Amino acid sequence: MKITISKSIIENILVHAQPFLEKKDTSQITSHVFLNVSNSKLTLKATDYEIGFLVSTDNINTMQEGSVTANGKKFLDIVRILKDGEINLEVKNDMLYISQSHSNFKLPTFSYTEFPEFPSYEAKARISIDSHSLIESLKKITPAIDTNNPKFELNGALIDIKQESINFASTDTRRLAVVNIANQSASELSIILPKKAIIEIQKLFFDDIELYYDETNLIIHSEQYTFFTKLINGKFPEYSRIIPKEIAHTLVLPKALMIESIKQITTISTDVKITFVNDTIIFESLSDDNIEAKTEINFTTHFSEPFTIAINSKYLLDFLNSIHSSEFVIGLNEGNLPFILSDGNFKTVVMPIVI
Repeated sequence: MKITISKSIIENILVHAQPFLEKKDTSQITSHVFLNVSNSKLTLKATDYEIGFLVSTDNINTMQEGSVTANGKKFLDIVRILKDGEINLEVKNDMLYISQSHSNFKLPTFSYTEFPEFPSYEAKARISIDSHSLIESLKKITPAIDTNNPKFELNGALIDIKQESINFASTDTRRLAVVNIANQSASELSIILPKKAIIEIQKLFFDDIELYYDETNLIIHSEQYTFFTKLINGKFPEYSRIIPKEIAHTLVLPKALMIESIKQITTISTDVKITFVNDTIIFESLSDDNIEAKTEINFTTHFSEPFTIAINSKYLLDFLNSIHSSEFVIGLNEGNLPFILSDGNFKTVVMPIVI
């Protein structure tokens, strides 16, 4: 293999490949990227077995076709310190040579025939969904996905496809986030995507995409990238049962004022007590250190008696930072019962702190 390629192009490709590499064990072939040059096109792959990334470019000058692997992190480190302009890549004696002007580097390689196979999307069932709706929905539910939960299905998010709608759901057992979008589908399907995959999908895809699946993988294909993730096996909780069916009190609240007030309290404590009285909302810290923070906003709530909830401020701020509206809806029953934060088709059910 022997090519020249612009620094900006190869650097951008390697940056996107980094999250897909095995970083802890560099003896693994999955710490390497796979490069193939054929038909005047460079294709690069990276995978840690759980998720994978493929990108192709024809913006190269090919002197010799071929394939090679090289450590993805070291490769990027070298490219970054080179100057703007063309970079030479050449394979000789099982080494990858990287050169530019008077600068020369070489990296050891593994046998490219041992690089993991990528699943093909051809002949697989397809999911029909608008790419913008997919990305926006995943962004909203990502904060509520759990991490390192022994119930593996909670370390991911559910995509629940019905014939006339799709529900996206995630929970960390203290809150549940659900987005519902209208969507016509010929078949029904429920799959659980890992959190890492969901984060990378949001970075990679902005344009039109095609989604394919089988029992093991979800594959996303766009004009620029192909991405795959292993699916999580397991049964996601019955999320529809967690959403309260009846609401005693509904308030439409100003987003900006709520964020400002909560952030003042979080300088002292992440746990916040919010009290709704007739014409005021009072915010107070819940702290064991005998330090207090308190602020309030003038707002007509129509509560004849004070109504108090205590919450982890992160849950409320995560929701507010995910919405674009200037107002949102809060649905309350009793102070010690779950309450609902709503904005259009996006709901978050939050378990309060019992005080």
